[in-house]
Amino acid sequence: MEPQELKKELAATLDARRDLGPEYESALVDSFVEKVDTQVRRRLAEDRLLSARAGAGRTDPSDGNFGERFGFAIITLVLAIPLSAIAAAHADLSGLLVAWAGILGVNFVHARAVTGRRERDRDPLD
Repeated sequence: MEPQELKKELAATLDARRDLGPEYESALVDSFVEKVDTQVRRRLAEDRLLSARAGAGRTDPSDGNFGERFGFAIITLVLAIPLSAIAAAHADLSGLLVAWAGILGVNFVHARAVTGRRERDRDPLD
C-alpha cells in the first residue's frame, strides 16, 4: 500500500468508527491492521524475489555457475581415484602427493577462471 493509499484507508477507518460508534472500533482496527499486514507481506515477498534475482552473482547454489563448478569438482574427484592408485603404485607416497597437488592445482585454476568470468560479467566498466 502506498503512503497516500494508507492515509486514505486510515481516514476511511476513522470515519467509519465515528459513524458506527465505539462498539465497532475493535473490528475496524482489526480490519485496518489486516489490510496493512497483507500489503507488508506482499511487499516483503516482492523484495525477497528481487533480492534473489539480484543476488545471482553470489557464491551459493542460486549462483548461475554453481552447476559448472559442482560438475567439475565431481569429475575431478572421480578421476582422482584411478590417478591416486596409479601414482601410488608407481611412485609411492611422493607420486601420490604429486598427483593430488595436480588435482588441487587444476581445481584452483578452474575456480579462479569461473570467479574471474563472473567478476568480468558483473563489472559495469567493461
